[in-house]
Amino acid sequence: MSVDSPPLGATRSGAFELRAPAREARTRAPLSRIGLLGLAGMLSTGLLVAISAASTDKLLPQTLWSGAPIGLSGSFGNTGINLGNIGLTVTLGLMLVSYVATVACARRLSPPLVLGCIAALNALILLAPALASTDIFSYQFYGRIGQLYHFNPYLAGPKAIAGDSLYQYIGSKWIGTPTVYGPLFTALSYVLAPLSIAASVFAYKAIAALSSIAIVALVWNGARLRGVDPVRATALVGLNPLIIVYGVGGGHNDLLMLAPMVAGLVLILQRRDRLGAGSIVLGAAIKVTAAMLLPFALADARGRLSAGRRRDLLIGAGIAAALVAVFTFVMFGTGPLHLPTTIETVQSKGSWQSVPGFIGARLGLGTVGHGAALVLGGLFFAAVGWLLVRVWRGQLDWIAGAGWAAVALLVTAASLLPWYMAWLLPLAALGRDRRLWQASIVLTVVIGCFEFLAYIPHASSLPGL
Repeated sequence: MSVDSPPLGATRSGAFELRAPAREARTRAPLSRIGLLGLAGMLSTGLLVAISAASTDKLLPQTLWSGAPIGLSGSFGNTGINLGNIGLTVTLGLMLVSYVATVACARRLSPPLVLGCIAALNALILLAPALASTDIFSYQFYGRIGQLYHFNPYLAGPKAIAGDSLYQYIGSKWIGTPTVYGPLFTALSYVLAPLSIAASVFAYKAIAALSSIAIVALVWNGARLRGVDPVRATALVGLNPLIIVYGVGGGHNDLLMLAPMVAGLVLILQRRDRLGAGSIVLGAAIKVTAAMLLPFALADARGRLSAGRRRDLLIGAGIAAALVAVFTFVMFGTGPLHLPTTIETVQSKGSWQSVPGFIGARLGLGTVGHGAALVLGGLFFAAVGWLLVRVWRGQLDWIAGAGWAAVALLVTAASLLPWYMAWLLPLAALGRDRRLWQASIVLTVVIGCFEFLAYIPHASSLPGL
């Protein structure tokens, strides 16, 4: 049996069914208590985050630390519950522990419980204020730049219209930076530009929450096609605290990007290759990271993909790319040609929330950190090349190969933000590679600990803080 062929009993129909395999159902009851406690922990900590966020500075974007206006304090309003540094660290730590426990016991949990918890967490965080990042305000500003002020957002940053009422909420790193996002997302920001600041925050968070739910549904479907336990796969993705708190809470477009990317993956599993490749290209037109999946689908050629299927993948990708190119030129002219340079500039600034950044900023070894960034960047491209060769030779499953490439990207990135875990998790869930699954859990914990460093009391007394 090849690594791409489904185990006995798996289906290629693609129909969504809310049930787990019968064999798993028979063994679920004996060890369900820990899983139930994990779900309870996820829900209770998620609720606490949602109702306390407006009064807990470290949960808010930095530009709201002086106080969130009523319109930006979320549906729960200002409850006056301030977790403080210790309370926030304990709460998010318990959420992380609950997640690991739930995923470990997910095989013995019923689908409605797991999916219901995922839906509830998304709803709770949707009703909270914007969490952690100022990116959601940058999304709005890029839309305003083009729609209301008629500048090209690929050429002008927010400081070009500093008199706008939204300007005070933009993070200092982004005030002079043109958009780093794909043309489809930038066009969407044009549509939302006329909304008020509060309405835009809710709109972007709603898009992220709906995308998160769509990804869960797609992973469920993909797991059935791959012969993977769908409950466990969706728990890994949908309950991840970094996705829920930071991805949905911050309204990040990474989740919107992943929806068509994962849809493309599932379509390819269903042998609808042209649609699948086209869907991946659409994801890349939201944020370029999605494009990383396509080379692995094409590399899965020797022995498993016929020449006809390779041709279909290329045709689908080519048609979608051509349509996106025409749309991009009509909307933004040649402005998006500056996108690679802008991305490179942003990445060169780095962040301490990364391996090279931690070495340079937190350990006080700036020169070493810069050198580490260059070395790790070279290692990333070498690792991707090696993984593609292994997939081409039939030694590695293509989804697992793309997953390991995502791991390499996260480890070597100059900026490692918590919602970036979303790039890896669907691939780990569907990759049928135990080591990749374990790596996704380990990275979740490591990135979570990076975040906790910012909440530690008296952190300024630590080296480099």
